[in-house]
Amino acid sequence: MTFSLALVVSLVAQAHAVPQAPHEPAALHGAADKHEMADNIVHAAEHDAGVTGGAHEGHHGACAAASPLQRCQDPSLCAEHDESVAGHIFHHVSDEVYYPICIPRGESVIDLSISKHVVWMWIGAGALILAFAFAVRKRAVVPKGLYSLLESFVLFIRDEIAVKNIGEHDAHKYVGYLCTVFFFILFMNLVSLVPGGSAATGNLSVTVVLALCTFVVTQVAGMRAQGALGYWMHLVPAGVPKWLYPIMVPVELLGLLSKPFALTVRLFANMVAGHIVIFFLIALTVLISVWVAPVAIGFALAIFMLELFVALVQAYVFTLLSALFIGMASHSH
Repeated sequence: MTFSLALVVSLVAQAHAVPQAPHEPAALHGAADKHEMADNIVHAAEHDAGVTGGAHEGHHGACAAASPLQRCQDPSLCAEHDESVAGHIFHHVSDEVYYPICIPRGESVIDLSISKHVVWMWIGAGALILAFAFAVRKRAVVPKGLYSLLESFVLFIRDEIAVKNIGEHDAHKYVGYLCTVFFFILFMNLVSLVPGGSAATGNLSVTVVLALCTFVVTQVAGMRAQGALGYWMHLVPAGVPKWLYPIMVPVELLGLLSKPFALTVRLFANMVAGHIVIFFLIALTVLISVWVAPVAIGFALAIFMLELFVALVQAYVFTLLSALFIGMASHSH
């Protein structure tokens, strides 16, 4: 509303900015018309710039003046309005608040709002629960159907990922976590490909939390295998001279913290990039011509089919790296 009010005020100011010219003799009328036209163009250009600048200043001013609680309850106060093709594309892949839930806490606010990505994350989790609930109802000596497919995934995670990267002795302790991460990411990626869907894994908050879960499990695994003190004592590889410790300790700590960062960025960037490419190919019909629609839609369909493969690959890569990090922490250098 503040943005609209600023725009209306600027438009009214523009309407009164150009004064009417006084009546002049006929001999000077042609020259005066030329000067009037030039002045009007200059004034119109100045005030057009003033409308846009004033509107944006009013919008940003309202955002800056609003309290954290007001910004949480009304996200549109600080939302950027971009009507370009790129703006529409990024609007589809970005998050959007559906139902604000704001809990005041002193001068700050705890934001528990239900957003588009939260809803689709719940949908993915619900689809995962329903798929397993449906599959286990038809258990048999010889598995078949959905149960056989899910069992194949579980056995692959156990034998090819957990055992080979963590070790046969400790692998069974983390198979449950690895399977949970794999299927959760897979189903979130798959439901995002439904028309109107949105990729929760394309939200940094989601990928950061998933990476932090792996980070915590990795540290716990290392301390369980080597002891709480022994794990941190073996942070620097054995055999390194003592005088190199001031250099090696920060390097090893940086390497420790870079692992969740790699998990976060890898999953986030790959899922967002695929969706942006699909929307951009479809947008070619607007940017170029409607005649390129068959080619653009054909390429978009090809990228969509590739996204099905990417949804599986990204779940696999995240699970594989998680198992690799857990295995590295469980065994000293």
